[in-house]
Amino acid sequence: MKTFNTAAVCIPSKHYMVDITDRVNQIKKYVDDGKYFTINRARQYGKTTTLNALMNALKDDYVVLKLSFERLTDANFASEQSFVKSFCRLFKKNPLLYKNIPEEIKSQINDYINNNDGALMDELFITLGEWCAVSEKPIVMIIDEVDSVTNNKIFLGFLGLLRDDYISRNTDGIPAFQSVILAGVTDVKHLKTKIRPEDEHTVNSPWNIAAEFDIDMSLSESGIKGMLDDYENDHNTGMDSANIARYIREHTNGYPYLVSRICEIIDTKLVPLRFDSLNKAWTEYGVEEAIKMLLSETGNSLFDSLAGKLIVYPDLKRKLRNILLKGEVMAWLPYDEEQQQLFMYGFIRNEHNTVRVSNRIFERLLYVHFIGETDKNDDLKQNGSENKSIFIDNDGWLNIPLIMEHFIKEHYRIHGDNSQKFLEEEGRERFVTYMSAIINGTGTYDIEPQTRNHKRMDLVIHYLGRRYIIELKIWHGDRYNEKGEKQISEYLDFFGLTTGYMLSFNFNKNKETGVKQVHVGDKILFEGIL
Repeated sequence: MKTFNTAAVCIPSKHYMVDITDRVNQIKKYVDDGKYFTINRARQYGKTTTLNALMNALKDDYVVLKLSFERLTDANFASEQSFVKSFCRLFKKNPLLYKNIPEEIKSQINDYINNNDGALMDELFITLGEWCAVSEKPIVMIIDEVDSVTNNKIFLGFLGLLRDDYISRNTDGIPAFQSVILAGVTDVKHLKTKIRPEDEHTVNSPWNIAAEFDIDMSLSESGIKGMLDDYENDHNTGMDSANIARYIREHTNGYPYLVSRICEIIDTKLVPLRFDSLNKAWTEYGVEEAIKMLLSETGNSLFDSLAGKLIVYPDLKRKLRNILLKGEVMAWLPYDEEQQQLFMYGFIRNEHNTVRVSNRIFERLLYVHFIGETDKNDDLKQNGSENKSIFIDNDGWLNIPLIMEHFIKEHYRIHGDNSQKFLEEEGRERFVTYMSAIINGTGTYDIEPQTRNHKRMDLVIHYLGRRYIIELKIWHGDRYNEKGEKQISEYLDFFGLTTGYMLSFNFNKNKETGVKQVHVGDKILFEGIL
C-alpha cells in the first residue's frame, strides 16, 4: 500500500502524490519551444520529483540527459580539465544513458576521461555539438542540484559556453541542445553576487538568455483533494477530503513538503497518540494536532534553514517581527538582496508589493521564535504559565474572559499605566506572549493576516479542536468600537461560532477597565478594556 513521502523523490506507484500532470505539460511547452531556463525553488519544494515526471513526459520526443552536480566537489572544479573529466564521468554513472550515446561520441567522452592531460571546456562543447548534430532526436540537458557549484568560476565558464551555443543555434543554425534546464534553490541571477563581486563585469549574468520560469509549483487545493481521495479509497476513513484539503492549503499555501508532512503525521503518528482512529484524525482538529507536532520537531532542516537566515539578516528579522506582531507594512523591494534571499529560499512572498511570510506554518514558527527569544515580557510569561490550570473550565475548555481579566490585572501590576505610544507598539505582543504561555503544549494560534495592522488584529486560538477568536485593538472611541463589534460578529459567522472576544488598549484617563459581556445580534462578545 502507498504511503506519504517526505524523505526523497516521490514515486507515483509507491507514494500518495498530488497529480502534477498539468504542471509538467506547462514545463514541456518550454522545452518544445527550445527555451533554456532555471527551475529555482525552495528546499523540499518537489523539484526533483517534478524533473523525474518531466523526463518521463519528454522521453518519446527527446534524448534526455539528466545529470546531478550534487556529488561534485571543489576538486572537480579545480581547473577546466578536471571539470571536463568529472562532467564526462557523470555520463558513465548512468548506464541507461551511457549505452545510448553514439559510439563516436562515446569514444571522445572516454578519451576526455582517460587523457592524463585532460581536455579544455571548448573541446567538450565541440563534442556536445557533434552529438547534437548526429542525434536522431533533439537533446535536452537537465542539471539538478546546481547549488553545490554556484560559487565556482569554472561553472560560470560552463554557463557562458551554453549561452554562446544557444545564441549560435538561433543566429547561425549551429547544432546545440534543444533545451537546458538548471534546477536548484539558488537563482542563477544571484551568481553575480557570489563570484568576485569586486569585478565590474560579473554584474552581467552568464545565464541572461534564460526564459523567465513563472510556473506555480505549489500544490493546489484541488490537487491536495485528489491526493486525499486516493488515500481515502485505500483507507475508508470517512474524511471530508474537500474540507481537509482546504484547511491544509490555508496553512501551507501549498508548500509541497509541508503538505506531505502534515498528511504523513496524521497517517502514521496521531493514532493512537492523539486519536483512537483515523476517522477522528482526518479532521481539522487532526490537522491542527499534526501542525503542532510538526512545529515541535527537532532537526527539521527546513525550519533550521529559516532560523539560520534570520541570524544572517538581523535587520530583515526585525522587520519581519514588526510585520507579524505590530502590523507594520514592508514594501517589496525586488533588488534588495536580503529580501530576495528569503524569497529564494521560500520563506517570504510578494503580495500586492508588500512582504508576507510565505505560509501560516512559517508564521507560527516565527511567532514562537520571536516571543521565546526575548525576556522583556518574562513576568507576564511566567504568570501565565504558573496559572494556566485556573484558566481551564470544568469541561476542559479555555476560559477566555478569565484570561483577559487576569492579563489586565497582571499587566497593571507589572507595567503600571504605560504611555499610549508604548502600549500601541507593545501591548498586543504582551497579550500574545501571555496567551502562548497558557496554551503551550496543548494549543496553537494564528494572527489573521487580513486584520493584522496598527489598529487591530484577530488572534485565533486552536485548542483541543475548538477555535477561539480574540480581536486585539487600539481604542479609538465608541463608534470605532461598535464597528469592531460588527466586524468580529461577521468573523464569527464565517467560522460558525456564537461567542467572541475583544481586548481593547484604551488610553482615556477615565476609562473603565475590566471585562464585560455584550450581545451583538445573536452573538455574545466578552469585551476587555485595558
